[in-house]
Amino acid sequence: MPTPDFITELRRHVGHSPLWLVGTAAAILRAGDGGPEVLLVRRSDTGEWSLVSGIVDPGEHPADTIVREAMEEAGVVIEVERMLWLVVDAPITYPNGDQCQYLNHGFLARCTSGEAHVGDEESSEVGWFPVGSLPTPQRHDLEKMVAIAADPPGDLLFALE
Repeated sequence: MPTPDFITELRRHVGHSPLWLVGTAAAILRAGDGGPEVLLVRRSDTGEWSLVSGIVDPGEHPADTIVREAMEEAGVVIEVERMLWLVVDAPITYPNGDQCQYLNHGFLARCTSGEAHVGDEESSEVGWFPVGSLPTPQRHDLEKMVAIAADPPGDLLFALE
């Protein structure tokens, strides 16, 4: 996955030391013939299916980030409807030794235009899937995130456990 320029610059100074980063993801839903469907991308780095997601640039609002990421990754224009979660993900060490941890903002969104397709090198496939029949392999918390999005509005979640 391409690393944002601001992270590359930080890494010049801190090496592989842990970075606290802001992330965002969206459960993009639409009505399907058999019920609601969710837009998923297959990550080219891990092969796992996941929600459209990305790293928030400095000074950027997380909701604006996910609108940008939906266009870049899947070629669709979305409208953010509401925030679903704000969680601290577990620390990650990437194969190159870089360490980070994400404050992850989750949103419910709907597609307003565009045909979903692979938009950049971050994804190898893109597709709409029934919320009750998600593909594998998948990000470990994908089913939980989709279930939260498909449920009626409730309290903002601070943990996906």
